[in-house]
Amino acid sequence: MKLLTKALEKKLPAIHSATNKAYVKWFTPWSFWTWFVMEYDPKTGDCFGYVEGQEKEMGYFNMREIEKIQGPFGLKVERDLSFETTDFEELTK
Repeated sequence: MKLLTKALEKKLPAIHSATNKAYVKWFTPWSFWTWFVMEYDPKTGDCFGYVEGQEKEMGYFNMREIEKIQGPFGLKVERDLSFETTDFEELTK
C-alpha cells in the first residue's frame, strides 16, 4: 500500500505552513505507533505532524524512513483508508 497517493500529496500543505489539521494517518498494525501527517515536502519526504508512540508529541519524521519499517511477518506501516481530515484538537481529545 502506498503511504501517500498523488491526490493526497496535492492536498497536503508544505512544511512550515502552520496548519492545525491532519490529512493522513499511518499506523503500525502490530504495535501502537501512529503518525498523523499535517505538512509534507515531496522532494525530501519530510513530514510534520502528531505522533503517538512511546510519547505523544508534535515533530518531524520522514516518509521514506517510515516506508522501510518492517514488523513481524513482513508487516509494513499502513495508511488508514477511512481517515478524514481532522483538526488537531480533535486528535488530542
